[in-house]
Order: sequence, then C-alpha cells, then structure tokens
Amino acid sequence: MRENLLPHEDELLRAARDAASRAYAPYSRFRVGAAIETDAGRFSGCNVENASYGLCMCAERTAVFQAVAAGATHVLRCAVSCIDASDDAGIQGRMPCGACRQVLAEFCGADAEVIVDGAGVWQLNELLPISFHL
Repeated sequence: MRENLLPHEDELLRAARDAASRAYAPYSRFRVGAAIETDAGRFSGCNVENASYGLCMCAERTAVFQAVAAGATHVLRCAVSCIDASDDAGIQGRMPCGACRQVLAEFCGADAEVIVDGAGVWQLNELLPISFHL
C-alpha cells in the first residue's frame, strides 16, 4: 500500500468522485463511484441500488461491465471513492467488496493498481491474494 498519489492516479480518483455524485443510493445513502483505465479508454460507474437488495450493483462492477460492453479486454487500474464514508469508517469502510475484487481479478493483472479514496494505492493481489480462476 502506498499513500501518495501520482498525478494520473489523482485524476482517475477525481473521475471516481464525480461518478459517485451520480449514484442512486436512496436506501443506504452511501454513494460510491469508480473509474477505470483500460486498453480501450477510461470508464466510470456508480452504485445503483434497488428496493430488492439483491438487485443492487456496485460502482466497480458497473464501470467494468461498461468497459467490457465497449470492447475493453484489460483493466490497467481502478479508482474507488465512497463520498459518504464517515471520517471514522477507517479503510474497511472504503474498500471494494469481495465480489468487485473478484470481477477486477478477471480483467486486471495481479499487480494492477486499486486507488481507494482515503485509504491509499493498493495492488489488486494485496486486496485479493488468492482469487478464483478456472
């Protein structure tokens, strides 16, 4: 984990914050945004909730699925921002969930950067040391 952001990482994090501002989160009131850099360009996504909780979608997966639909095959880095996380949430309250980590593992290298707002820059293999593969 590294705390200082490089200029391109800061720019990607700003895009994630912007995406979070468009989240649909009337139930949790916890807006999350993600921005990813891929071999086909930059894509962003936000969390979208539903009254049927199982139908909700996380910001990271929204961004990845949008990228794949546009023809991307490889994610280079991901930035995540939980703009409603409280100061006392700690890093645990800002990290991607396990499902998002596994989806990122499908499209990223193990050393891909995951920039987490308020928690630093991580490599995916630090967040998901043993991912599932077929």
